[in-house]
Amino acid sequence: MSNKNKIMAFKAFDKNMKCREFQYEVGREYEQDGDVKLCECGFHACENPFDVWNYYPINSKYARVELSGEIKKDGDKSVCSKIKIKAELSFPDFIRQGVEYLIRIASTSKSNNEHFAQIGSSGDSAKIGSSGYSAQIESKGKDSVVAAIGVNSCACGEIGSWLTLAEYDAEYKPVCVKSRKIDGNRLKAGVYYKLKDKKFIEV
Repeated sequence: MSNKNKIMAFKAFDKNMKCREFQYEVGREYEQDGDVKLCECGFHACENPFDVWNYYPINSKYARVELSGEIKKDGDKSVCSKIKIKAELSFPDFIRQGVEYLIRIASTSKSNNEHFAQIGSSGDSAKIGSSGYSAQIESKGKDSVVAAIGVNSCACGEIGSWLTLAEYDAEYKPVCVKSRKIDGNRLKAGVYYKLKDKKFIEV
């Protein structure tokens, strides 16, 4: 799919703010002449922050970017002819952006007359998050977003909800953060999960 609208997205880089040997700088805009092609030519980024980890390691540098010019999308990534590096994001900011993105997706998928529950509610479309140690978060509503990103935390939800979990090393440094939708197959409804060895494990 191709369009010429502006899109806000997220991109990762190595420790020197390079991607594929191309040097980037926060605040600058870059443009490529000619056609763009996914995985070959152009500037690549993801609208869902967590999708960035499908292509870059977790210890990357992160930035919020604006895509424009010719834009093509395929699956979880986009490529464009023009990109602006809007702001560098710390790891906590990047996680926060990812959780907010999932909340927006869940919210906009509901009709206007449905109740949107807040933290601590069991209603549909609940938005529940914690960064505390050993948190146990449960959502009994449908189409909720549950984020337990503290050390040794776990969470559960119903079909159609999203779980975001984090894993830490022995020095309490983050090594992996993943989000996955509860589909009844890979993740079961009403079952607590934690992240171990970069996998969702039943508690």
